[in-house]
Amino acid sequence: MNRERTPRTCPLQRGKNPEEDDGLLFKNRLKEARAERDLSQDELATLAGVSRQTISAIETELFSPTARLALRLCMVLEKPFEELFYMERPSEAAQP
Repeated sequence: MNRERTPRTCPLQRGKNPEEDDGLLFKNRLKEARAERDLSQDELATLAGVSRQTISAIETELFSPTARLALRLCMVLEKPFEELFYMERPSEAAQP
């Protein structure tokens, strides 16, 4: 039997940003967790195996880490994932 399938596409294949589709923003508390451990960006970067610029970009939310890097940061900082990373709606971010 030869059935024709409708191909599934993900938002990236359609040229859309998945964060725009659901209205959620990927946020983090990396800077606060790093400060609790008294680590510089450079020290955290060395422990996580990335550049200091990568840590800076994650902290300023210019870059979202891969799942692997996010978990590695959790391990280095000895924090559960949900303490370091969370999702937020843009309307929540605007509130004080």
